[in-house]
Amino acid sequence: MSRLFPHPGLSALLIAMWVVMVNDVSFGTLFLALVFGIVVPIFTAPWWPGRPHVRFLPGLAYCLLVVWDIVIANFEVAAIILFKPNRKLRPAWLTIPLELDTPEAITVFAGTISLTPGTVSADVSACGKYLLVHALHAPDPAAEVAKIKARYEARLKEIYA
Repeated sequence: MSRLFPHPGLSALLIAMWVVMVNDVSFGTLFLALVFGIVVPIFTAPWWPGRPHVRFLPGLAYCLLVVWDIVIANFEVAAIILFKPNRKLRPAWLTIPLELDTPEAITVFAGTISLTPGTVSADVSACGKYLLVHALHAPDPAAEVAKIKARYEARLKEIYA
């Protein structure tokens, strides 16, 4: 089964994207989507030799959490912009020590931070042990770092275990 679906997540994503792009749910569309979902991962598998093991159920829960956080952060940033005077803003550069060790997990972590309004990941240290993040308003930088690590990094360690 793993020879037919070397990257099941990629296969599912390709099938879903094909159906969305064609904007039709007919037998022909689903058949062609299934062909692409099987053939593309098989031909690209040699270029992904050391891919990490990803747990999909925690990954789905993580995606839902990130979507929720994006919605909430939009309202928080809007409130900051509309109602907080500039002199009361406390922007900060946060250095987050990383416990994640795979490049894929670090990339998802940095992307999650950048997707959430009010924060943006700026750089990963050369040694790969620290992530530099800019926060729009962080009156207590240490608490913000602890919150980001607890909310996202702990879950990513479970997903990429």
